[in-house]
Amino acid sequence: MFSGKLHQAMNDQVHHEFESAYIYLSMAAYFDAANFPGFAHWMKIQYQEEVAHTFKFYDFINERGGQVKLQPIGQPPVEFNSPLHVFEAALAHEKKITADIHALYELALEEKDYPSQSFLQWFIDEQVEEEQNAGDVVANLKMVGDNPYAILMLDRELGQRQPPVEDNAE
Repeated sequence: MFSGKLHQAMNDQVHHEFESAYIYLSMAAYFDAANFPGFAHWMKIQYQEEVAHTFKFYDFINERGGQVKLQPIGQPPVEFNSPLHVFEAALAHEKKITADIHALYELALEEKDYPSQSFLQWFIDEQVEEEQNAGDVVANLKMVGDNPYAILMLDRELGQRQPPVEDNAE
């Protein structure tokens, strides 16, 4: 069992992960409405990943003798100016999640909670990939600018994204 402070922080991370999923689903809905099926597909895969991350925390809390306490999720953004704006928002959000994971790891270090440190290492590594994936799309969108043909080509390319085979962080 972990400390009350770490237990609460883990529950907060469940909230952050569910919130991330909700944000990505909102971004997918925006892209579907704007007739960008590839971008929408990319965001739906991201949504699925975030739900999987949520359940990694959910299961870990339960395995450590804690109780998951769900928190309300606020309204995600629903309007965006362009595909670039959406992916810049996604990248900024991933950087926020990285900071959240790092703070959680710092707390696990302070508490000398070695199982939590081990568990969180997977998320630290995963966030490097998450930021790179969103950052690569941002870079590509900046490169193509307002060229509608290039944006459509990128939309088709991102529509080919496959769900990753998740490592087991448990």
